[in-house]
Amino acid sequence: MRIISGKYKGRRISPPKNLPVRPTTDMSKEALFNVLNNHFNFESLKVLDLFSGTGNISYEFASRGSNNITSVDGDFGCVKFIKQTAAEFDFNIAAIKSDVLKFIEKSNSKYDIIFADPPYALDQKTFDTIVLSVFSNNLLEEGGMMIIEHSKYTKLDHLIHFSFKKSYGGSIFSFFEMNTSED
Repeated sequence: MRIISGKYKGRRISPPKNLPVRPTTDMSKEALFNVLNNHFNFESLKVLDLFSGTGNISYEFASRGSNNITSVDGDFGCVKFIKQTAAEFDFNIAAIKSDVLKFIEKSNSKYDIIFADPPYALDQKTFDTIVLSVFSNNLLEEGGMMIIEHSKYTKLDHLIHFSFKKSYGGSIFSFFEMNTSED
C-alpha cells in the first residue's frame, strides 16, 4: 500500500498482516482521487472515513493537505494502526473505535466528504442503511459528497442523492451529492 500523491507521494505503508481488512487498491484509489480532484480543494476539507480499516484513504487525504480527518472502524487493531501511522507522518487524523452505524447515529458533525468502504459481504439492506443514515442525520455539508466502495453485486443507484458510479476492476465507487438544489 502506498500514498499516491501529495506531500508523502510514493511512501509505502505496511499494515500488520492480521488486520481484518481489504484495502482499496492503489489503482482504484488513484482513479477515485482523480475524480475528487475535479470537485474539491483538499486543504479545506473536513473528511469522514467510515470502515477505515488500515486508514489507506485517510492517509491519502492527509498527504494532499486535508487536516481535519476522522477515521472510524470497529476493529481495535485497525484504530491502533491508524493512530500510530498518523503520529509517524504527523497527520491530523482522529481515529475512533466504534460501530459505524452507531457513530453515524450519534454524530452531530458535518463533513465535506464521507468515504465508506464497508465489508463487501454486508447485505444490501445494510449498505442502504449506511447511505440513508448519513443523509437522515444530516452529516454531509451542502455541496458535499459521499462515496461508497462496494462490489458489483451491491446496487446503490436507487437511493436518494445518488449521482454517479465508477467501476475499477472488481470495485465500484457510488457517489452521492448533497446539492444546493436538493432538500
